[in-house]
Amino acid sequence: MPRMVRGDDRRWRHEDAVRAGHRTLAEVDVMDGTQFEDFVADLCRRDGCTDVRRVGGTGDNGADVRGRLPDGRTMVIQCKRYNPKRKISNGEVRNLLGSQVHFKAEVAVFVTTAYFSGPAERCALQNDVVAVHRDHLGLWNNGAALPSLNAVNGAGQGDRRHRALRKETYE
Repeated sequence: MPRMVRGDDRRWRHEDAVRAGHRTLAEVDVMDGTQFEDFVADLCRRDGCTDVRRVGGTGDNGADVRGRLPDGRTMVIQCKRYNPKRKISNGEVRNLLGSQVHFKAEVAVFVTTAYFSGPAERCALQNDVVAVHRDHLGLWNNGAALPSLNAVNGAGQGDRRHRALRKETYE
């Protein structure tokens, strides 16, 4: 395939993705916190979640987005738009668990543009928190439905080669 045709195809695919509401992770990285919370809320609505509202800000009790999953269960979402070099700590996951109790939510979801530390990932798994790290956020943004992310929850954050590439790219 000629180079010009491949370039046009790439450009057309990008334009289609932007029209469909998809953003590259680079575009997500430059969002401010409120824009990121709105972005996550929009992804939830796209996937059929209802009563979705962004509630983040001062005094949000650890919840940035609240709503109902397509199956009717209530959810609380914590959003953290961090530099990919930074890790989500165990304490941040525990804070989300406190929010889940406070709001009496059936499902807790932690969405970040970074990755989880080992203890944070284990804490999320032990407490049935859906941990959406940077790679899973990319999947979600590209069309995977939020409920399907639960199937890859805890599948790790890449093999040794993937972690080395990530370290080379972000650190």
